[in-house]
Order: sequence, then structure tokens, then C-alpha cells
Amino acid sequence: MNSHTLAKGLDVIVVGGGVSGICAAVSAAENGASVVVLDRAFGGGASAISGGVVYAGGGTRHQVAAGFDDTPDNMFRYLRREVGDAVDETTLRSFCNQSVASIEWLETHGVRFSGTMVPYKTSYPTGEYHLHYSGNEKAKPWASLAKPAPRGHRTVGQGLPGMEMTGASLWQSMFDSAVRLGVGFIPASRVHQLLVDDRGKVQGVQYRALGAAGPGWAIALYKWLTNKAKKYRATFQYMSNALDCVADVLWTKYARDESLEARAVILAAGGFHSSRPTSFKVNKEMVRRYAPWVMKMAPLGTSGDDGTGINLGQSVGGSISHMGRVAAWRFIYPPEALSEGVVVCPAGQRIASEDLYGGSLADAMIRNADGRGVLILDSLQWQRFKHQIPQQTQGLWRLVARYIEVWNHHKAESIQLLAKILGIDANTLQLTIHEHNDAIVNGEPDPMGKVESRCVVASPPFYAIDISIQASGFMSVPTFTLGGLRVNGTTGRLLNDAGDAIPGVYAAGRNAVGICSNSYISGLSLADCVFSGRRAGEHAVTKGRIDE
Repeated sequence: MNSHTLAKGLDVIVVGGGVSGICAAVSAAENGASVVVLDRAFGGGASAISGGVVYAGGGTRHQVAAGFDDTPDNMFRYLRREVGDAVDETTLRSFCNQSVASIEWLETHGVRFSGTMVPYKTSYPTGEYHLHYSGNEKAKPWASLAKPAPRGHRTVGQGLPGMEMTGASLWQSMFDSAVRLGVGFIPASRVHQLLVDDRGKVQGVQYRALGAAGPGWAIALYKWLTNKAKKYRATFQYMSNALDCVADVLWTKYARDESLEARAVILAAGGFHSSRPTSFKVNKEMVRRYAPWVMKMAPLGTSGDDGTGINLGQSVGGSISHMGRVAAWRFIYPPEALSEGVVVCPAGQRIASEDLYGGSLADAMIRNADGRGVLILDSLQWQRFKHQIPQQTQGLWRLVARYIEVWNHHKAESIQLLAKILGIDANTLQLTIHEHNDAIVNGEPDPMGKVESRCVVASPPFYAIDISIQASGFMSVPTFTLGGLRVNGTTGRLLNDAGDAIPGVYAAGRNAVGICSNSYISGLSLADCVFSGRRAGEHAVTKGRIDE
């Protein structure tokens, strides 16, 4: 679409075409606004390569279909512990109270969900299942705060080849709906400045784009390169980076300056964890300053997650928060038999309860063991692990499980010999295993609070799997940033250091501090993208005009 035909009478500009940006655009268009979305690629963002899990509860029809009772208040009691100080109580209650309606809203726009409940403990369901416990709902102390209920609603649809990750289906449905509502879309565009009037109100953007200025072959090639780069981002990052680098050369040569004016601008351009070569210096500086642990992990997202949206907000006085918080996952299930083992630090002591959500386990490893950990199993657990691989894993997860089975483990006939191989004090490790086993045998609570998958580690031979934080390889730990621009919890408006709203500009998704900015559980970011995108889009149209 030619931007020159849209310059007059525009209501909303959305910077970023992931789920948060598209939800903002759809929400604004539903309320009668003229909307244009600018995206550095061709839409989707990190959302389109995600698992497509939306965290929802309070009694969705899919929870009911699976036989589970849940209420908004029950959901709130659980999330209050997870969310912490990321948002205030009013905002969190609004999120929980709107959860059922959010799922229904997505469904009216073609997104599909299902109540098929996964029958085993997993971090991501295999193809035939779509509802699961996607956080710490059944773990201590959360299970005592709220009645456990599965709230991970995995989108029904076609996933990435061999992976079944259905985020692309979620995004595509919302994008198609946006197009039907008349939302304009300008791909291959990168915003570099917000336009501000004499009163300090944001009124538009300056950007560079291939658009009509570039030859048709260049636009087509740029699209092919960026789509391929996105496809390989989760599995072959070096290839993804190379494709992005070529796309950058093409874009730099043919992109031309453009500008658009509108009554409101919504920033929805992702986080700042990208390892894209051409912007590596900028990202490296942000990561080192705010979240240095990201350098030791594998960035999960696209080249667009380079901090541009956050920097744009700061350029007009926006304040930031929670920049040191990251989502990182060290899942030790599926297969669920792996969660029956014991995770120890290099000193031989347990790090955390093994039934925790993978993000909570990774956080405990980082805080308590400098990111290092070893999972100890006995022969019975090892056999169950191997037996469960075909039933409980698929795609990349199955590849990792087979890698562990064939290569990434140590084996010894006794705990003492295993400790020697690992370089761990044998007496400490022996005592740790005995304490773990004795609590089970004597019917006592687990020393670390473990509730599920409790099983003695006693039958030789014994196995050890290195689960330490890694940046590459089959055992890499994926991560993305959670902090961003501070916003008003009711409106989504950008806030300055004094807590006052900056007129004309909003932030959503991972550009903003939101529901998941303190502690991430699967589906909470996409759910926040929907919540914060809808909030910003609606307010920018129905109430934002009072600024004029």
C-alpha cells in the first residue's frame, strides 16, 4: 500500500506487526478508526514463531469442556504471586476478568482453540492436544493459593514444519481480520523518529521503507529473505542471521524516507534481545546494561527485537522499568519421567523443586547456582524417559530427547562414582539423594517443596544430564526480554518519569511493561499482547481524542 495515499485523516499508526500490534489495529478499526501498521518485515514478529499458547482462564468454554472449574478470582490469586509488581492489582484484575472475553474475541476473528486436555506433564502439548497446565499452577506454593486449573490455550492450526508451534496460525487469523476491516499495512518499513507537535503531543512517525520507491524484485527478495530468516530463527540462528544481513543490505540500498501523521501512535515493536548482526552493537549495549544474562542464552524472537520501539518511546520522554527481567526456560519435561529426578548444583545440593515450570527452574539456577545444574536419574526413571519419548514429544523436543538419550548424559553404577565423573563432592551428593528419598519413603514433605512426580532415586545404574544454561547447541536455553516502557494500566498510554501520560503515544506487547514482565509462564506474553493491544487500540480511538 502506498503511504502517500494514507497521509491525511489517519487516526492510528501502529509500529510493529506482531500479535500485539495487529490486535491494537483490529481493536482500533472495530471502533471506526483508520489504521496503518508499519512492520520492518512482512508481519508476524516473534509471535508468529511462538508456540501459539494464550494464557486464559476464569472459566473459558475450553476449560469447561475439559471438565475444569475456574473463576477470574481464582485466576487472579494464582497470577498475583507470578506477576508481582509488574502491574498494579487493578490492571491484573482487569486482565483476569477479561480473560474469557479475550478468548472469545480472538475466536470471532478466526482464531481456533480446543478443550482437548493433555494427559501428561508437559511444557508444550503434542499435536492432538491444546489445553495444558502451562505454569506453576500445581506446584508449591501456588497450589495452596489458588485451585489449580489448566490455562494454557494452544492455538489450533498448522505449526512450523516438524515443530507444531502454532503462533503463526494465531497471527495469520488476526492479520486476515485486520485486512478485512480495512487496516493498511506497510511492510519493509523501519520507524526512526516520532513526530511531536508544539504541545508535546506525538502526531506521527518518520520512517524508511522499500515501498513504491524500490524495484519490485527487491521487495520480493526482501520478503523471501526475512520470511526465511524468521523460519530458521528458532533452530538455525547463524543461517537466520546471515539471511537478515543480506536483507539489510538490500533494504539499505533501496529504502526511502517517508512520513505519516495520525492522532495516535501505538508502539508494538518487540523486545531488545535480538542478536542480529547489523544492530549487534546497539543490542549488545542494551543487553549488557540491563540484562547481561541474555548474552549467555539463545535469543528467541526475530531481528526486529532490537530495542527500537523502546528507544522511540524514550525519545519522547517515556520511562522504562523491569529491564533486567528476562524469560528463560530450562524445561526438564517432557518426557515427564525426567521431572522425577533430582536437580543439583555443582556443589551437590538441590537447586529447586523439579516440578517447577521451566522458567522458574531456570531463574532458580541463575540466582542460586550461576546458571549451572545437573539432573540425576536412576535406571527406572531412565527407562521410563526412553519409553515416553515417542508418546510425549515431537519435532524439536523429540530431537533434544534423543540427543540426551544417545549422547548428552553420564552413567555410573553408584552415586559415588557418578559424583566423581561430575566433579561433585560424593558425600554431599549422597546426602542430597538420601534426604530426597527418605522424605518419600517416610511420607514427609519434599525438602524443596516438590509436589508432583516424586520418585525415589535408588536403582542403579545412575544417570546425569547437564542442564546448565547454554547459548547454543541442542541444550541451549532460549530467552527474551520482559521489560520495557511504563504505561498506564487502564489506557496503555506511555508514561514519563513523573508518571504522567505522554499525549498521543501508547505501547503494547513487549515494548511495554505488562502482565508477564516480572515472571513469565507459557502463554502469558501472547495473552498480554492481546490484552495490551486491545486496550491501546480502543483507548486511542474512543477516548484518546480528548487530547486534541
